[in-house]
Amino acid sequence: MGETVIEKIIRNNVGKSVRPGDIVTVNVDRVMIHDIFIPFVAEKFEEMGFTKLWDPEKVILIYDHLVPASQLDDTRHFHTGDAFAKKYGMTHVHRSDGICHQLMTEAGYVKPGNIVFGTDSHTTTYGCVGAFSSGIGYTEMASILGTGTMWIKVPETIKIVIDGELPENVMSKDVILRIIGDLGADGATYRALEFTGSTIEKMSVASRMTMSNMAIEAGAKCALFTPDEKTAEYCEIELNDFQKSLKGDGDAKYMKTVTYRAEDFVPVMACPSQVDKIRDVSELEGTEIDQVFIGSCTNGRLEDLQAAAEVLKGKKVADFVKLIVTPASRKIYRQAVEMGIMDTLAEAGAIITHPGCGLCCGRTGGILTDGERVVATNNRNFLGRMGTSKVQIYLASPRTAASCAVAGKIVVPNAE
Repeated sequence: MGETVIEKIIRNNVGKSVRPGDIVTVNVDRVMIHDIFIPFVAEKFEEMGFTKLWDPEKVILIYDHLVPASQLDDTRHFHTGDAFAKKYGMTHVHRSDGICHQLMTEAGYVKPGNIVFGTDSHTTTYGCVGAFSSGIGYTEMASILGTGTMWIKVPETIKIVIDGELPENVMSKDVILRIIGDLGADGATYRALEFTGSTIEKMSVASRMTMSNMAIEAGAKCALFTPDEKTAEYCEIELNDFQKSLKGDGDAKYMKTVTYRAEDFVPVMACPSQVDKIRDVSELEGTEIDQVFIGSCTNGRLEDLQAAAEVLKGKKVADFVKLIVTPASRKIYRQAVEMGIMDTLAEAGAIITHPGCGLCCGRTGGILTDGERVVATNNRNFLGRMGTSKVQIYLASPRTAASCAVAGKIVVPNAE
């Protein structure tokens, strides 16, 4: 019987064929810890009696949620992280370079076929390059730091096939939001999502990253794309035979297969306060808004900022509306400056912040209050995530978000 992509990755790691439901212990290629969890990981690591890291080169510590500090306790996280890194010989510490999920692939830490865990649910992001990546808690992370291994149950796979040409005003964010709406917030719980089809093949790695990032919003254990030449260029590698083989076999067994025509997708939003409460933007037109946020590990990449700039060029943000733009990394920030994107955004009236998680997790400026509405490009719209529990959060693509910023209300983005 053939294999799915996740089954191939795990088989390559453990040295034997696996099937859904099997319990196996894998050798971990990389781990990521961010600033919120490092105090808890450090405490648990020493409580378990470990005295050294299994491999300091494979441990990445990234400060992003709390940078720069906006509460007094934030600095404790930085001091604890720095002390832990020094004590155990860690060399990969990013203190102000951007969001963890952007940096893990951008900085070359994750390669196709790797198995990676991180202390954040959106660790599923690295599936954009064909890696099995998933979020875990601080106890599991402490165990990996000491042993280099992790037990997992091999997940079933849901195959998502998308063929055709997407409409001009539709981005991959619209695609994954529609899929989440169809599957439901728990429709892929502990399952792998495997994306394929001609539409997927045409997508940039950045667009795939948006989709793998949000897979967890349907409960997925991981999300996987087949590595191709775009992946190789992005990762600055030449794909080996194993990496080239990471595609679902024709006779692989899937839990189910869901098929879409790309031409049927339209701009959509996730409405307050459920990520699977999906409606066409056309049904929401005219709803007044107070703020727009473009950024996060979901949509803070160069192509996202460029899409927003194309909408905003020669226009102004509507009166009484705040537009906050947060690049996903320092590298992206500098590229956007060099390309003139930041000038376009600034001239339109955007507030441009340092790279990091920022408003997505309700930190470092821009939080909202009772009754206010925000159109945001991040991945969650839970109650209280970006301010009080009475803030209404609408999730959208960068193109839709920028269009709303100009109009001062929810509107359908024009096809360019």
